[in-house]
Amino acid sequence: MNGSAHGVASFTDITLKRGPAGLGFNIVGGVDQQYIMNDSGIYVAKIKENGAAALDGRLLEGDKVIAINGQKLDNLSHGAAVELFRSAGEDVHLRIQQRPILQNGPTSSRADGESSSAFGTWTMYTVVALAVVTAGFIAYKRLQLNHRGPRGPF
Repeated sequence: MNGSAHGVASFTDITLKRGPAGLGFNIVGGVDQQYIMNDSGIYVAKIKENGAAALDGRLLEGDKVIAINGQKLDNLSHGAAVELFRSAGEDVHLRIQQRPILQNGPTSSRADGESSSAFGTWTMYTVVALAVVTAGFIAYKRLQLNHRGPRGPF
């Protein structure tokens, strides 16, 4: 199946030590600011360069934070989640649902890091073909308007 999630969502437990710049990542989401439609979860929006999360390397942008220090983040507002992060202490234990790995092309047994670019190539050709057809149509319409003869209320 093209563009489908491959495999089951996986969970990871990560402990980060709060650094001078905090935990080193930004979050989005919550019941009042849903990041994904019909999902009030809290997601990692950005990993800050040289922050605790970046130096650890396991947390990725797009990962869903399930719990902080054992406390689940279900049905929290964005502000309440931010407050939990701020008050979590120096050593912060996170339960993460890693973002699904998207794979273009049919599912097959490929080596890690190898991907199919066929879908992307066909998409590019389709966009180019549509642009050429549209440009031709516009040129045709302009020629048609320019060769109508005199205009006016007759």
